[in-house]
Amino acid sequence: MSVSGATYDLVVIGSGPAGQKGAIAAAKLGRRVAVVDRRSWIGGVCLHTGTIPSKTLREAILYLTGFQQRSFYGKDYALKQSISIQDLAFRVQTVMAREAEVVRAQLKRNGVAMIDGTARFAGPRTLTIDGPDGTSRVEADHVLIACGTRPARDPGIPFDGDRVIDTDGIETLRRLPRELIVVGAGVIGVEYASMFVALGVEVTLIEQRASIFDFVDREVVEALTYCMRRNGVVFRLGEKVTAVSISEAEGRVTAELESGKRVHGDALLYAVGRQANGDQLEAGSAGLEVDARGRIAVDARFRTAVPHISAAGDVVGFPALASTSMEQGRLAAEHMFASPEPLRSELLPYGIYTIPEISMVGRNEQELTAAKVPYEFGVARYDELAKGLMLGSEVGLLKILFDPATLEVLGVHAFGDHATEIVHIGQAVLAHHGTMRYFRDTVFNYPTLAEAYKVAGLDGLNKIAGS
Repeated sequence: MSVSGATYDLVVIGSGPAGQKGAIAAAKLGRRVAVVDRRSWIGGVCLHTGTIPSKTLREAILYLTGFQQRSFYGKDYALKQSISIQDLAFRVQTVMAREAEVVRAQLKRNGVAMIDGTARFAGPRTLTIDGPDGTSRVEADHVLIACGTRPARDPGIPFDGDRVIDTDGIETLRRLPRELIVVGAGVIGVEYASMFVALGVEVTLIEQRASIFDFVDREVVEALTYCMRRNGVVFRLGEKVTAVSISEAEGRVTAELESGKRVHGDALLYAVGRQANGDQLEAGSAGLEVDARGRIAVDARFRTAVPHISAAGDVVGFPALASTSMEQGRLAAEHMFASPEPLRSELLPYGIYTIPEISMVGRNEQELTAAKVPYEFGVARYDELAKGLMLGSEVGLLKILFDPATLEVLGVHAFGDHATEIVHIGQAVLAHHGTMRYFRDTVFNYPTLAEAYKVAGLDGLNKIAGS
């Protein structure tokens, strides 16, 4: 469609979670809205290379390997004995196609114009769009930058799209490797390490820091690393990769470490951070600055240094989750055209889709200790729950942190099957400043994993009884 010279109340750069929800929120407030993105990229990184494909891949792996049933049927049990990349890709591509249709339908239903192309600033209110039919310009009273991120790349790493790939290149693998080197133990690297080891791949995970997930409850991290080691992941923590080489004759990849060690594998996945796409917008033309990682600074209302330009999602940095990006995008639009409440960052849930899962909301033990806040905790373990036994969940726990004086809940931490689902019960209690009495007095369906809240609640209250 021809858009050159058109004027909109809001132009959104990017159609990922932040862009979608920001555009729809503004449209529902009666504003004229356009979203700029490549037609083939509708849904953004979340849909094409990030959240949707990686989490769908995880579900496909759990299903085809029968991983969660092995406590009943033995460690060699599998629904399909020989699993190929094609088996996994089928499910991923099916979900991606359906989700893309959902996104298109939502934008269309709300009257949001879709402009096919990539945008860059030509001025504070002017955007140049390079599309399939050439270059055009649009004017905008407000702009929402929601352009997402891409994998960070080290120029010294010989990426070839086959043996050495980044996290966007998982789909280019032609075969499952027997031995995989994963460089980077951030959320994405650890998630993929846990998935590939479930497929029977020998995984070596290399991380420059001496520990993983510093923002996660230490007991939960210890439980995860124990499970991953038991499944076969080799951790090389406190190790820096200095060089990567590919031997075409042997079909092997070698990672050389600063300590002098050499790690060998059939493939290497480089998962060291993300680079925000703010550096591709010619932001200086709008009076904006981006940092070395392409991120754009915003205030509590998601406004940049230029008041009519806002930013949301991964381009503004931590926590860079699809769930929080959706809410940031919606709030950014609301702040432009209405007056919502600020985002309560302490109530943002965090989900890590490792095998098993991790999820949390509120404060953890490290934070409370550092702030000198007294706390007590109650724990429920999956092997104490009838539902946990039915599912064959050999590991898993729910930990609730609370104030021993007022009994108010301070944080909830879950590890195990469906952790990212059950954490929301704790989130609701936190949002309403609930206490441990709620878990003691509430009847939960039996048998369910939600019953863990009752068990953990009683455990915590028993610890302070008579004190």
